Amino acid sequence: MIIFGTKGYLYQLAVLTMVCGWCGNPAAHTLRKRVTKFTLFFVPLFPFSTKYATQCTFCGGERQIPKEEADQLLAQAAAGQDGNAYGQAPQQPGVTPPGQNPYQR
Repeated sequence: MIIFGTKGYLYQLAVLTMVCGWCGNPAAHTLRKRVTKFTLFFVPLFPFSTKYATQCTFCGGERQIPKEEADQLLAQAAAGQDGNAYGQAPQQPGVTPPGQNPYQR
């Protein structure tokens, strides 16, 4: 007896502020990646479907997008987090930025 099937994985890639196409409000949107993998004896072997979507956190409207658009949105999100962007508080003295160990030189 061979047991096979599929299993879905959902990854949240970024949170972006955009104008929603459903409700028209400027709101946060989550950029998500859904991967479906083929399983054999409950072990995921290989992905056979990958889809990208954005979902409005205000109204819940979801829109499927192509991989190229998802890559562009992800690059925009990464560029917005670099450095001291407008609207972010300046670094306070004595506070260690995330990802750095204060005891390591």
